[in-house]
Amino acid sequence: MRIRSLLLLLVLATVAVFTVLNWSVFVTPTTLSLGVTSVQAPLGLIMLGLLVFLIAFFLVFVVYMQSSVLLDTRRHTKEMQASRVLAAQAEASRLTELREYLDAQLRQQSSRDEARQAAMLARIDTLDRDLLLQLEQSEKSLSAYIGELEDRLDTGSLKPDVSRLP
Repeated sequence: MRIRSLLLLLVLATVAVFTVLNWSVFVTPTTLSLGVTSVQAPLGLIMLGLLVFLIAFFLVFVVYMQSSVLLDTRRHTKEMQASRVLAAQAEASRLTELREYLDAQLRQQSSRDEARQAAMLARIDTLDRDLLLQLEQSEKSLSAYIGELEDRLDTGSLKPDVSRLP
């Protein structure tokens, strides 16, 4: 228990002990003035009744305050949970958007890579054809030179023909 609760119980116990020890004085009737009239009644019992009424009133007030605090706490907890759910959904949608964006970027990059690869292969094919063509031309020229040399060897003249060199 808290110190305040213990202190409150101590005060109530002291009042109860005081009432029990002085019960004969509490029930002794006295003349009480109500402003317009006078009444014979036990002042101690009236004061004790007022004390019990105030204690009951404050207990009801404390219960009301605690229940309103509990209801507010429950409402705030529900609102916080709803906010958490909304935040989680927003985060999930952001992650989904990011995933879609990254997928689109990867597809674009892949298509650019494929286009570059196709262009590179086309260029390599072109260079390969050009190289084969030049090789063929070189082979034909070489064959022609070799044929000419053979003809000269067969005829016996080894003078080079400079006009036919490339």
